[in-house]
Amino acid sequence: MPTLHYNESASPVVTTLSDGTTVHRTCSAGIGCHNLGCGLKVHVKDGKLVKVEGDEENPISKGRLCVRCLTAKEYFYHKDRLLYPMKRAREDRGKDKWERVSWDEALDTIISKYKETVENYGIGAVSVWCGTGREASQIHFQMANDVFGTVNAVHPNSGWSCIVPRMAAMLWTMGSSYIEADNSIGFPDRYDDPRWACPKYMLVWGRDPLRSNPDGLFGHSIVEMMKLGMKLIVCDPRVNWLATRAEVHLQLRPGTDGALALGLLNVVIEEDLYDHDFVEKWTYGFDELAERVKEYPVERVSEITEVDADDIRSAARCIAQRPSTLSMGLAVDQNPNTLQIGHALLSLFAITGNMDIPGGCFMGLPPIFAGMAENAPTAEAEGEPEGLAKFGNIGVEPLGHDRYPAMSAIVNTTHPDATLDVLETNVPYKIRFAYAFGHNSISCMVPQPKRWYEAMRKIDFVAFADLFMTPTIMGVADIVLPAATFFEKKGYVSNNNASQPGQMGVIIPALEPVGECRADLEIMLELHRRLYPNSKKPGWADPEDFINSQLSKMRDVDATYADLEQHVIAQYEIEYRKYEKGLLRSDGQPGFNTPTGRIELYSTVLERLGDDPLPYYIEPKFSAVSRPDLAEEYPLTVTTGARRFTSFHSENRQIETLRKIHQWPTVQINPQTADEYGICEGSWVYVESPLGKVKMSAHLTPIVKESVVSCDHGWWLPESDPENLFDVFDYNVNQLIPHEENGPLGFGTHYKSMPCKIYRA
Repeated sequence: MPTLHYNESASPVVTTLSDGTTVHRTCSAGIGCHNLGCGLKVHVKDGKLVKVEGDEENPISKGRLCVRCLTAKEYFYHKDRLLYPMKRAREDRGKDKWERVSWDEALDTIISKYKETVENYGIGAVSVWCGTGREASQIHFQMANDVFGTVNAVHPNSGWSCIVPRMAAMLWTMGSSYIEADNSIGFPDRYDDPRWACPKYMLVWGRDPLRSNPDGLFGHSIVEMMKLGMKLIVCDPRVNWLATRAEVHLQLRPGTDGALALGLLNVVIEEDLYDHDFVEKWTYGFDELAERVKEYPVERVSEITEVDADDIRSAARCIAQRPSTLSMGLAVDQNPNTLQIGHALLSLFAITGNMDIPGGCFMGLPPIFAGMAENAPTAEAEGEPEGLAKFGNIGVEPLGHDRYPAMSAIVNTTHPDATLDVLETNVPYKIRFAYAFGHNSISCMVPQPKRWYEAMRKIDFVAFADLFMTPTIMGVADIVLPAATFFEKKGYVSNNNASQPGQMGVIIPALEPVGECRADLEIMLELHRRLYPNSKKPGWADPEDFINSQLSKMRDVDATYADLEQHVIAQYEIEYRKYEKGLLRSDGQPGFNTPTGRIELYSTVLERLGDDPLPYYIEPKFSAVSRPDLAEEYPLTVTTGARRFTSFHSENRQIETLRKIHQWPTVQINPQTADEYGICEGSWVYVESPLGKVKMSAHLTPIVKESVVSCDHGWWLPESDPENLFDVFDYNVNQLIPHEENGPLGFGTHYKSMPCKIYRA
C-alpha cells in the first residue's frame, strides 16, 4: 500500500492571530462544487465568519480560489438560507405556505411515510433522488440502499450524461475506474519529482477546466504545465481561454465529436504514428480498428465536422508524440454518441503508447472506492437492507434496467429517462415516496422540465434537504430539511470519489451550524438510527465513524479522519505502468482488467452488451443533416452546459456579488448572426427549438460560430415570486432538449446539439 505523504512543516490546522481571530485550514466541498477539495483558510472571530482565503500550503490548489469561495461569507449568512425544518400540506405544493416544525416531527414524518409506503406498496415504491456537488453524491447509494433499502436511486440527468458514460467507456475498454491527465498530483514535489514527465501535448476535449474545475486538480494545473512547456490541442465549438493558446483549435460542429475522434485515429494509423510495440503487447483488436477508421478519412471527417482537414492532421501528429495526455469533460457525456467518443479517444491514446506513463493518461485502479453501498448482508442488522448489489432479493431492479440492461453493468441507479416514463405511467409500479438532497432537477438536470415537474407532483410524499429554497422544493416537496455548509460539518474530499488516486483531504468544521442546520451525512445517520435502533453495523455511529468506514474501503488510503485532520490533506504516490506490474488485475498478473487482459480496441464487453465493439459515429438526430425538414425554420444550433465562475449548475443565483458579475441568463451569439436577426448586446431574446423556448440576454461575441448559439444552463431567479417557481420555466434552457433520445445503450443525449431559432423578445 502506498505511503501517505503529509506536509509536516505546514502551519497548524488552527492558528490564533493577535486580534483573537482563529484561522482554520480545511478542504472545501465547495460553494456548490465537486467534492475535489480546494484548500481554504477560514477566518473566524467571536464565532463569526470573517473571510475566506486560499490555503497556499495546499499542494493542489496552492492558495488559489474561485470567486464562489471568495464570496463564501455572503453564502453562509445569506438571508434566504434554510434555517429550520418546515412542512406544508400536500395540497399546498407550489404554494409558499410553509410551517416551521421540529427536527423530531420532520424526521418522524419521513419515517412514518416511508414505513406506510413499504407496508402498503412494497420497497419498489421508494426512491432517493440526488444531484451532484457537495457530499450528497458521495452518500447517495448509502441513503438509498442502506437507509431506505431501495434500488431506486435516481440521478435524473438524461442518459446519465454526467461522468458515467466516460467511466463506462473506460471500464469496458480498459478496465480502469477512471483515466485522467497526469498532473503529478500524488508527488509532494509535484512537477519537480524526477519520476514525472511534463506532457508534450494535452488534448482538452469538451472541457473548460478553468471554469468547471478551478481547484487546481484540472484547471490551474493545466496552466502550470503550459508554463513548463506543455502545448495544447483544444476541441470545443467555442473559443475558450485555452483555445486561444492552443497549437490547434478543433472548432467542430456541435455533436460531431465521434467523427472527429475517428478522423484523428485514421491519421495516426494511416501515417504509421502509433506505438507498434505497445499495440502488439497490450492491445486487442488493432486490425479491426484499423479497418473501421478507414471509413473516416480526413476529408470526409472535415466535411462532417466543419474542421479544416489540415488541422485534423496537425492535431493527430501532435497527439502521437510521447508523452501526451487527455483531459475530456462533460461534453463527451452529453452526446448520444458518448460511449463511442470515449472509446475512440481512449483508443487514440492507447495506440500511441500514452497510457499509464509519466506525463500520459494516468489510470485509476479498478473501482473499489468510497461512495458505494455495503453490498453485503449484515447479520447484526435486525432487518436492515442487504445491499444494492443484492437487488434481486427484494423482487425489483432499478427502474429502466429492463429497457437498458447495460446500466446494470456500470451503475446501480435508475435509468433517468425511464424514470420519467414510470412517473407518468405508473408502469411497472407507482413511485410513492421520495427523499431528495443536493437536487434541483427542474432548474438544472432534466430535459423537458415541465414534464418532470408534473410527474414529480404525482408522488405521494416528497422530502428534501438543501441549503436554500429552490424551484424544485417549492414545486413538489412536503417536508424540507435545512442542510449545512462545509464550514459546519466533517467530511472528506478525493479525486472522483477515490476512483483515481493522488490526494485525500478532510473537511474540518470551523463554525457552529447556523439555525438548526445539519449536514446531509448527519441526517442520513439519524434516519438510520431511527429506522434501525438496534443496528450494530460498523461505520454508522457518527460522522467520523462513517468517514473512517469509507476511507477503509479505499485501496490506497491507510488513514483515519483523525489522522488526516492533523494535516488537512495528504498525497500518495502513484504508480506508473501498472499493467506491467500486475497492479490492475485481481489475479496479480500483468495486463489490464478486461476479459482479454488487454486494452480492448475491439470491446468484447460492448459486443456482449449488444453494441458495436468498435467505435463509430452517429449523426445528431435533430441536425440539419438528419432533419433537413427542420433546418429552414430552425437554422441555428444551440449548445448548452458551459460553466461560469459565478455558479455551479443552478446554485449561487442568490449571491449578490456573483449576480453583479453575471446578472442574467445569457446566450452567446456571433455578432454577424446577431446583426442578421436585429439583436443588440444585452437584448432579451427567445431561443426556440422544436420542443420549447427560453428567454435569454444576448451577449455578442465571436467565440461562437455564426451557425451556433451557446446558452447558460441552470437558471432561475431567487428574487422572483416563489409561487411562480422563481420563473424557472422562463429561463431554463433544458426546455429545448428532448426526452429519451439517448445512445444505443441508454447513455448520452442532445444537450449540446439541438436545432434552434432566435428572435427578439
